[in-house]
Amino acid sequence: MGEKDSNQKAQIVLAPSRPEIIANISVFLAGTTSGNDWRESVTRALSHLPVTIYNPLRTDWDSSWREDPSFQPFREQVDWELDMQEQADLVVIYFGAGTDAPISLLELGLCARAGKAIAACHPDYRKRGNVTLVAERFGLKLLDGSDRLVEEVVGRIENILESQKLG
Repeated sequence: MGEKDSNQKAQIVLAPSRPEIIANISVFLAGTTSGNDWRESVTRALSHLPVTIYNPLRTDWDSSWREDPSFQPFREQVDWELDMQEQADLVVIYFGAGTDAPISLLELGLCARAGKAIAACHPDYRKRGNVTLVAERFGLKLLDGSDRLVEEVVGRIENILESQKLG
């Protein structure tokens, strides 16, 4: 994901980087970090489009990092995630099986009312009922699992790009 091939138009921003943004459409990749490689699939599918992809996944995160606001690396990560999610035009959230994903639920709650969430939920996700009700309340389309997620995200981005050309 760090290398850019000649067909790649997407700008990929990894936490906690804050480079100059070159695309006018942005996507934040929220959701569970364990299970499948859904972030990589979405990024690969968007690589040919002029978008900025905010990926909060940190390869340097380790078990010594404390979830404590006074611990600077933790604060930096959470501040980055909140800032980028707020800036993003779309927030893609995947709820995988085998986790409660409390931060992902928080992320859904932060963006559901704004109408910029695209959510996918594995059928075995333990809190699926909560996600379903939030999606219903705010008129969000809820996808089953990550298979259709890539297609939905690409379609939504292409629609935005098309409407920008017409506008």
